[in-house]
Amino acid sequence: MATQHTYRVIVRGTFSELTDGARAWLLGEVDEHGLSQMRFTPEGSLTYDRVLKHFSYRFVVVSDAADGEEMASALAEDRAEGALKALGGGVGVTFGELRSTVTDMDTMKINRKGR
Repeated sequence: MATQHTYRVIVRGTFSELTDGARAWLLGEVDEHGLSQMRFTPEGSLTYDRVLKHFSYRFVVVSDAADGEEMASALAEDRAEGALKALGGGVGVTFGELRSTVTDMDTMKINRKGR
């Protein structure tokens, strides 16, 4: 059995050419997607502001350690694409290239202050 690692992945992107319907839906939901709502979850946590330019998704991805951070990144980006396309009951949003940052929580070092 392969060793599983837990990864925290931040997927970032830029909205592009939003339709009036997508823009209206996003603005109607903006208070639910602000900085105070940021959490790492398996289903993802979307954050953006009223400018509707940039967004980020935060995911927890559990994957085989042998597959590494690249697989965690690919899985999170795939989840983000699907979620963005399904927003607003299928209104969906258009976006540019996604980029991600991955942290392997199982290999992360914790620096503790001396007592």
